[in-house]
Amino acid sequence: MKYYEKDKLKAIPVQEAVGKILLHDITKIVPDIFKGPSFKKGHLIKESDVQELLNLGKEHIYVACLNGEIHENDAAIRIARASLGNNITLGKPNEGKVGFTSKIQGLLKINIQGLMELNSVQDVIFSSLHTNQMVSLGKELAGTRVIPLSTDENNIIEAEKVCKKYFPIIDVKPFIKTDVGMVITGSEVYSGRIKDGFGPVVQKKFEELGSRIMEKKIVSDELDMTVSAIRDLIEKGAGMIAVTGGMSVDPDDLTPAAIRAAGGEIVSYGAPVLPGAMFMLAFIDDIPVIGLPGCVMYYRASIFDLVVPRLLAGEKVTKSDIIQMGHGGFCSSCKTCRFPSCSFGK
Repeated sequence: MKYYEKDKLKAIPVQEAVGKILLHDITKIVPDIFKGPSFKKGHLIKESDVQELLNLGKEHIYVACLNGEIHENDAAIRIARASLGNNITLGKPNEGKVGFTSKIQGLLKINIQGLMELNSVQDVIFSSLHTNQMVSLGKELAGTRVIPLSTDENNIIEAEKVCKKYFPIIDVKPFIKTDVGMVITGSEVYSGRIKDGFGPVVQKKFEELGSRIMEKKIVSDELDMTVSAIRDLIEKGAGMIAVTGGMSVDPDDLTPAAIRAAGGEIVSYGAPVLPGAMFMLAFIDDIPVIGLPGCVMYYRASIFDLVVPRLLAGEKVTKSDIIQMGHGGFCSSCKTCRFPSCSFGK
């Protein structure tokens, strides 16, 4: 009987493994039909299993020889627990991997610097979705594992130190249920010449994020009327103001001027995002005021979907944040929109 060592594990011929405990999952792949464990870690190998194991290409089976090392499942669990923030469920180890799933609808936050440092630790990998995107209940967010079947415990200790330094590596922030005041600008809508098409679209977007439109005010293209509407909604308790329309450079489009005149401290007028270049973000005290360009009404994904979820998660979006949106801020206008499962905003 010959044994050989590899990574402090022992492998023995399958024919000699009957009666032994399997140390790791063995994966079966049927193209386009199935991929998963045919035999799970801890399985007691029987005589009847030998032929199936040989069919899976397993002529040798690893058995325990873990001197100062940690099995892949235990290692993945420790990394996952050390990295874990709020509102996330951990899965059970599967083929050495532990998955992360969102418990809520919210904003995914990944500590990118921490993630890079964690992936620099020997044998460790941690893979996630892009940060700052809206995720839904049950969404798979990330997975972690170690590469070999076992790893030196010192590697896991180092990984845990990285997670503590940058804690949390992964987090989901809940959206704050907000009463939104909406100001719909345009003399053509105010006079009744055309029906408002902007308000219903924006209202639906806010409701999908768990907030509500507390009141809509339709105003003409007059500075004083728009300023008065903004201030009145704030006095009534609005936690955010959305001003629709009037964001272009046409002489009659006064929304940016009205937001300034209402006391708005401008964060950005204009954004390196298409669709969404004419977007404005300001704050009156701590209340966000957003000026929404017409593209929000026509495109499924736009600047609205990159900024508003972050505001509703309680983040103070800065000029620098908006500048960084230029990388990935070009929408490909696919015939079938797959946002947020696409490159837009990432």
